Amino acid sequence: MSEFLQNAADFIWGLPLLIFIFIVNIILIYHSKFIPLRGFFHGIKLLTEKKEESAEAEGEISHFEAFCNAIAATVGLGNISGVAVAIATGGPGALFWMWVAAFCGMNTKFFECSVAQLYRGKDYRGEVQGGAMYVIEKALSPKLKFLSYMFAICGLVGTLSLFQINQVADYAEAYYGVSKLSSGLFFSALTFLVLLGGLKGISKFCSSVVPVMSILYFVVAMVIVYLNMDKVPSVIVLVFSEALNPQAAFGGIVGYSFMKILTIGLKRATFSNEAGIGTAPMAHSNSKTSEPISEGYVAMLGPFLDTIIVCTLTAIVILVSFPQGATEHSGIKLTNEAFVMNLGQWGQHFLAITILLFATSTMIGMANYNQKCWDYLFKGRWGLGRKTFLGFYSLSILVGALIPMMNVINLMDIAFALMTIPNVVATLYLAPKVKEELFKYNQKRFKKL
Repeated sequence: MSEFLQNAADFIWGLPLLIFIFIVNIILIYHSKFIPLRGFFHGIKLLTEKKEESAEAEGEISHFEAFCNAIAATVGLGNISGVAVAIATGGPGALFWMWVAAFCGMNTKFFECSVAQLYRGKDYRGEVQGGAMYVIEKALSPKLKFLSYMFAICGLVGTLSLFQINQVADYAEAYYGVSKLSSGLFFSALTFLVLLGGLKGISKFCSSVVPVMSILYFVVAMVIVYLNMDKVPSVIVLVFSEALNPQAAFGGIVGYSFMKILTIGLKRATFSNEAGIGTAPMAHSNSKTSEPISEGYVAMLGPFLDTIIVCTLTAIVILVSFPQGATEHSGIKLTNEAFVMNLGQWGQHFLAITILLFATSTMIGMANYNQKCWDYLFKGRWGLGRKTFLGFYSLSILVGALIPMMNVINLMDIAFALMTIPNVVATLYLAPKVKEELFKYNQKRFKKL
């Protein structure tokens, strides 16, 4: 099974998919005229301003709550462990391709979340929902409806928190002697209790935890960077030289190494910030707004916070400690080594607290996505309503604690790739519509363009 998952992940994330994603990103950047640069500060303004929406505006939560829900699902162990996996397997150069993916991801998230707002639907309970499945159903040809089911089926696997619980359980067992079964049972029960509160409960939890955990991790990581400031310039040079080494672009084993570094960087960035996969639109589509484009502006800040800031800090912490990113450890244990090397045992205890917060928030945030896929597929039929879903999701956390790490990573990579295809097809097809709405929005807001 392990070999099959590895081969399947390598095949799906092969050159054709990378070329497809690259071409789509170029087209979307052309349509937006570099919206991540032009609209960055407007996105921040929308995120922080308090604006009363009209009574006719559909949705249940604010821009900030939707953003925190999306960030809770993206800023998680992928930023701590996923970065370590990228560096351990792809070397320092993988970080460069994570930056490239993050910039493109900001642009992609603007489009996919705007599209999700423009073409929202309703679930079987009559509640407003959004995401690739509703966009495909409402805006694309009926002949392509199978893509909506493809997305929901793959999303039912891709939005499970298998990676998060797997890494938490591994960390707790290695450094605190807590069995993986005990970790699985604890987080399964905790997630079940939080999810009983529904969307409002999830939003309240995420909007409380996400700012605290992000600031806490940022401050301590910056302390480590400060303690190693003399090494930072050489680390940055190493990142670029490993990623852009001219020899790596030509032939043989070195050419393969270049493709390996590029692929690993893009996969881990995609795993971390989820841009293009279609998860974030499901959270942002719940935002109460009468201006769909405004949610696109807010959504594109996600990859910046997730990859450009948090992932970069983690990578620098690892690389100033282990310049070649190579030790006998990988994943969360590599990050732990770096923290202990710089801060002693206090660093390990801090990382344990951070892992607890990151993992819990991600499990809760991903549950929101998973239920949307569940409801779209089953529509409450055959006894597969909310209570059954809670049991399914909680049980998956217990199972995830016991699966080997690489099997989890490969399974997630496969699911994410298969979610990306229908989501990106819909986003690309509707990009001209978003461009048209963006022009109208900017005229209204800025009285120009």
